[in-house]
Amino acid sequence: MSAPIRVLIADDHEIVREGLRMLFRDERDIEVVAEARHSDEAVAAAEAHAPDVVLMDLVMPGAGGIEATRRIREVSPDSQVLVLTSFVGDRQVHEALRAGAIGYLLKDVSRDDLLRAIRSVREGTPALHAEAQRQLMRDVSPDPAKSILAELTDRERDVLLLIARGRSNRAIASELFLSEGTVKGYVSVILGKLEVEDRTQAALWAVKHGLVSTEQI
Repeated sequence: MSAPIRVLIADDHEIVREGLRMLFRDERDIEVVAEARHSDEAVAAAEAHAPDVVLMDLVMPGAGGIEATRRIREVSPDSQVLVLTSFVGDRQVHEALRAGAIGYLLKDVSRDDLLRAIRSVREGTPALHAEAQRQLMRDVSPDPAKSILAELTDRERDVLLLIARGRSNRAIASELFLSEGTVKGYVSVILGKLEVEDRTQAALWAVKHGLVSTEQI
């Protein structure tokens, strides 16, 4: 069996942390390695434990969840940040994703959807609440997106879709009957055309611009 997903819970409400601990207790593939009550504590815990996934509340004492997300991505770049908060707004969604979060969920999320999201973001696949996705779509300027999409070849579009679904280069190569080196080349070209820095940002771009929906991931 593969190693469990190591989770850091960052929330200033003890009852929320306790509820999440209880929820994960019966999940053999999820392990809570640390908890944090404020933003500085969250950053320190991420640096000390290098968790696979950080469940991040946005409203916490200190600098807040968005700044904590930005700093966590600096001190523990392999940690994926999944926002778990009580509200959704255009500014919060955009700032959280710009800070490096790969997912945005509300606290009324179902147990199954939260577990699914944790497993998805661990693999680098975005997980967005439907309203967060709508907030992103409202601000999409169609002309630039269409222009960029027009620059992608059919094969590059295929590769981008699989990136958005969390596939590794090896898995993409197998599915598209290409060599792994060829896939790496496609990924490099795609990142350049989208003007993004990494696969996570490319996946979020694909979701934001309607190339793939979170239901298809």
